[in-house]
Amino acid sequence: MKKINLIIILLLISGMHELSAQSKKWTLGDCITYAIENNIGLKRQELQTESAKTDRVKASLDFLPSLNFGSDAVVGFGRSIDPVTNLITFKENVSNAYSLNTSITLFSGFTAMNTLTASRFMVKAGLETEKVARNTLVINVLGAYYRVLYMKGLENAAGMQLEQSEKQLFRITKMVENGKEALSKQYEMESRASEDRLSYTIAKNNTNQALTAMKQMLQLEPGTEFDLTVPELETPLTADSGFRTDSIYNIASQTLPRLKAINFELMAARKQVAAAWGDIAPKISAGGSIYTGFYKVLGDEGAGQDPFSQQLKNNSSQAVSLSLRIPLFNNYAIGRNIRLAKLRKQDAELRLQLEKNALYTDIENACLDYNRGKDEYEAAASNLGFNKKSFEAVEKKFENGLIDVIDYGAAKTTLFRAESEELRTRLQVMIRKLTIGFYTTGEYEKIINN
Repeated sequence: MKKINLIIILLLISGMHELSAQSKKWTLGDCITYAIENNIGLKRQELQTESAKTDRVKASLDFLPSLNFGSDAVVGFGRSIDPVTNLITFKENVSNAYSLNTSITLFSGFTAMNTLTASRFMVKAGLETEKVARNTLVINVLGAYYRVLYMKGLENAAGMQLEQSEKQLFRITKMVENGKEALSKQYEMESRASEDRLSYTIAKNNTNQALTAMKQMLQLEPGTEFDLTVPELETPLTADSGFRTDSIYNIASQTLPRLKAINFELMAARKQVAAAWGDIAPKISAGGSIYTGFYKVLGDEGAGQDPFSQQLKNNSSQAVSLSLRIPLFNNYAIGRNIRLAKLRKQDAELRLQLEKNALYTDIENACLDYNRGKDEYEAAASNLGFNKKSFEAVEKKFENGLIDVIDYGAAKTTLFRAESEELRTRLQVMIRKLTIGFYTTGEYEKIINN
């Protein structure tokens, strides 16, 4: 019985944890953190960086000497050479040899050194490319997040419109029942309330669609409940006087990983060109080897052959070597490698300049969009204030019977549009300001903290 009670308690606790996890509302920081930790595309980019690190380790170990051990066993039939007497024999025999070889490159035109330096730059480029992918992911999450907030804002505004319509419908219905209003006015108000109910349903469905799109972007497990916490949006947004393109570009060109990644790739390409030129230089290498072996004539046990261990000791030999290789003609292989390395370097230079131009254009557009959006927001906020006062006056006239439902509905529609426009421009300014924050910091953590 105690066991059953314990199982029931554990199940209840598990259910409560699952319910609390499902009912949790996500903040912007939660969304960004989860996306960075679980995004498959970002993980693939991290694998690319690990591959570059592996190439760097390999380039480092190329400076070490090689060491190889070999062994073979041979059974001879017919005509062969007796390694003991160095005479021709027709007896069946078995031989077993062992060798240990080592070699090291002393000079190769600094190819190994330049390759190692290039691999280090590629690792740095990979790390910066990870930051680029992470920042791109964060920007996408930001866009989806503020789209959800916008849809939720429209839903709330539509809900308030519906609530006002239902309140007026209730008031008019009571007045019709008391004989103070015509039944036609109740029908007109019912029609207006029905339109507002439809608008609210559409707005609610749009919110659910935006939530689903963000859930898919985060790659959450199927069946996971997902909703967002709506932050406070009443913070003044236009206290600054605007942003200057040149000053932001000077900061961004030094901080943004999108330029650093290509710059590191360019540095690596230059070292790869130097490594390719190194193949023209003479190659000097040194080596050493140890050899020993065993030989036995089959079916001739009384021939006085030394035992296995004694033969290995007697047949041991050592050698050292020093080699020089001067490339004269290699079917244009070296020339091709140099040509390709130069083309990769030129391509990296062009990509870097192209990225700088694109960055300046993006920053210029971001500054213009922010300055323009700030003016739009101020105008939208002022327009909303006037529309609220105007609607309050229209609502009082409607309640006093001075205007009909059509005029009242037109005033409500105008107010709804003003609320929607104020919300749109507010969120737009926030996104554009955060985008400029990316350009000046290059790190997503700053956005979360702000």
